Amino acid sequence: MRKIERSNPLVTLAVAAMGAAVGLVVQFALSSRGAPPLVPPLSLAASLVLVAGVLLVFGIRLRRQIQKQPGAINPFQAVRLLVTARAGQLVGALFGGFGGGLLLSLAGRSVPATASTWLPMALTVVAGAALIVCAAVVEHWCQVPPGNDGDAETDTDPQQGPADSAVYRDR
Repeated sequence: MRKIERSNPLVTLAVAAMGAAVGLVVQFALSSRGAPPLVPPLSLAASLVLVAGVLLVFGIRLRRQIQKQPGAINPFQAVRLLVTARAGQLVGALFGGFGGGLLLSLAGRSVPATASTWLPMALTVVAGAALIVCAAVVEHWCQVPPGNDGDAETDTDPQQGPADSAVYRDR
């Protein structure tokens, strides 16, 4: 079986750069029309932090279960958590980068923006970064502890088919 590799941090950086580019393009399009800048709702940052918290809770539960009873882990639950952690990294990078792009567009203005404009953007960046960190930690916790990877010799014959197993034997 193929070994599962950790997420590549360059992919996370690339997704964050794409989010920043989209944020910049949106702000430039709005400013070219004379519209006010896009201000993300505070619920976006709160949602990102909530997802990070849920990931941490499930990651802590899985880690405690691995330390207590390594053989009693539901592999489907662990894989779901791993996939959610990887998706959390990408979502955190995308929204954090988007907030960073929105914030970066305000930096070039001659008139400084009010705190009610830039604070939600900064909170989105911080919440996205928190989600990235929490998801990376949970992904690290989902690693299989070192042990028998199936490389050792077992009692079964490699040429044995499904009809030869104990389930299909006549008694």
